[in-house]
Amino acid sequence: MERTLILVRHGQSEWNLKNLFTGWRNPGLTEQGIEEARAAGKALKALNFDIDLCFTSALSRAQHTLDLMLEEMDIVNMTIIRNQALNERDYGDLAGLNKDDARKKWGEEQVHIWRRSYDIPPPGGESLKNTAERVLPYYHAEIEPKVEAGGTILVVAHGNSLRALVMELEKLSPEEILKREIKTGDPIIYKLKADGSVDSVTTV
Repeated sequence: MERTLILVRHGQSEWNLKNLFTGWRNPGLTEQGIEEARAAGKALKALNFDIDLCFTSALSRAQHTLDLMLEEMDIVNMTIIRNQALNERDYGDLAGLNKDDARKKWGEEQVHIWRRSYDIPPPGGESLKNTAERVLPYYHAEIEPKVEAGGTILVVAHGNSLRALVMELEKLSPEEILKREIKTGDPIIYKLKADGSVDSVTTV
């Protein structure tokens, strides 16, 4: 029995391009982001995946990416479950700020700590640890059982919400996951064993 989980980070957003902290804000995709989403869909279509169910966040850049992917895969009438548990990390007071401006305001070292530490959140926001504390219970309750039942499940979400999933699936330490870059529009394909552990992982 095939048990497949496919993770995709949304295509480049307008705020990715402008070097802004995004979090729970809702910028659209750039032209490059649209192309990345379409390319991800084409890549999965070429591999002949028969998607059973899709999950995405409550944020429009992830939803738009998923819509474009399904269009390229010629999939219609797909069940899509949208939940804010899969939202990007909430950057709180940093949201909407240029990263260089944030460094001028709080200092390079402090901004680096907020961005790259596992459990220190920015003011009014979430750390990666906080993000994992909402992503992982949702994954175990809603997504993992669908995969274990023999499904092919597609999850389109965000850099940090996907980091939380990758950390869990690949049994990475906080230090290891902070070094892991999740590229926009690059599908990560996990084949899972019956117990939910990873049998193999490939990147398209």
